[in-house]
Amino acid sequence: MSVKSCEKLEKSMVALTVEVSAADFEAAVDKAYKKQRGSIRVPGFRPGKAPRKMIESMYGAGVFYEEAVNIALPDAYGAAVKEQELKVVGYPEVELLSVGKEGFSFKATVAVYPEVKLGQYKGLEAPKAEVKVTAADVNARLKEMAERNSRIVSVEDRAVKKGDIANIDFEGFLDGVPFDGGKSDSHDLEIGSGSFVPGFEDQVIGMEIGQEKDIDITFPEDYHADLAGKSVVFHVKLNAVKIKDVPALDDEFAKDVSEFDTLAELKKDVKAKLTQEREEAGKRAFEDIVMGKAAELMEADIPDAMVEEQARRYMENLRRQVQAQGLPFHQYMKMTNMDEEKLLEEARTPALGQVRMDLTIAAIVEAENLEATDEEVEAELAKMAGQYGMDVENMKKYMDAEVIREQVLRGKAVAVVADSAVAVKPAEEEKPKKKSKKDEEAPAGESAE
Repeated sequence: MSVKSCEKLEKSMVALTVEVSAADFEAAVDKAYKKQRGSIRVPGFRPGKAPRKMIESMYGAGVFYEEAVNIALPDAYGAAVKEQELKVVGYPEVELLSVGKEGFSFKATVAVYPEVKLGQYKGLEAPKAEVKVTAADVNARLKEMAERNSRIVSVEDRAVKKGDIANIDFEGFLDGVPFDGGKSDSHDLEIGSGSFVPGFEDQVIGMEIGQEKDIDITFPEDYHADLAGKSVVFHVKLNAVKIKDVPALDDEFAKDVSEFDTLAELKKDVKAKLTQEREEAGKRAFEDIVMGKAAELMEADIPDAMVEEQARRYMENLRRQVQAQGLPFHQYMKMTNMDEEKLLEEARTPALGQVRMDLTIAAIVEAENLEATDEEVEAELAKMAGQYGMDVENMKKYMDAEVIREQVLRGKAVAVVADSAVAVKPAEEEKPKKKSKKDEEAPAGESAE
């Protein structure tokens, strides 16, 4: 193998012209003969026993050339890439230039990892809001906790009203004919949740247990194709009315849901946790902004192949998420009126942003000579193991150490940018409204009622 030329093209593409010698090609032709001789019929010989020269005399000297090229080309291409020290991206487009007894030559055009020129990445400015937790915030979190610890109880003596859970049987009819997916028995529907077609829940209000009713509904124009804009009738029967029995926010509640004896202690803990959550969220948001600025200021001739690969990664992630929820991907595509090409097209813009970010981080790692020690990798694995409730040795079975090493380096690169950045007060779009007493910050342990 010899590289005749290595030409740099636009968009970080490279064209390699490679020649494979007669000797190397002859070895590949012999391999092709041994691989294919069993399927070639020659009178007077059992399958696989005919000499190579006999086959070539009958079918032509180049009978094995195509397979020989397929055998030799990948190794020749790999050797050429290594010799030229290219960091290729994706698969090459290959053009066969010549082939014969003297060998063969080909041209491989492939994307390579682009050269990156960092712009400013230290001392960037970004808005960062002051973290505040009000009494109303604490109260909202306590109400969420109460909701999670509520019981569902049946009521017997009244009609359905907003906020109830109606247990219903229903079946939908289009032009008098039942349609797929339009029937369910003993379905619990929270009235006011907006989980059904607009207008359905409102018409369940006022129904009494045992009552049957026809509900007229027109599906939205953006509903999936089979029913978009169609008028249908749902036959509904109300089986039961249920309500949430939400516990009162008092000391007994605090004892039931936490390690604390009083509601005041629980409020103090909730405020501390909310503060920590918001500080971490604020930190991540600040990092996202400054890293986005650093990526915008970076210059690189990004090959289309990198963006396409990232876009396909996004689509595969979406496929896994949809299927994990028990919905076939083709059905999701039909419901959302999408196809693969449209999904990829929509993914290309965020994919380009992600590629720019990845290139920026890699360039910062190199510029700052950042390293990830074995101890840091081990510590990151231990942290992940704790998050998933696993021991470190089991975590190592699922996570590649090199992936974790890249994760540590990524974190260090982000820290270089974020730690040197300047936090500024967010611009106020309107004058702050006068705070009510309960919106003032709740002192630790003070009632949030």
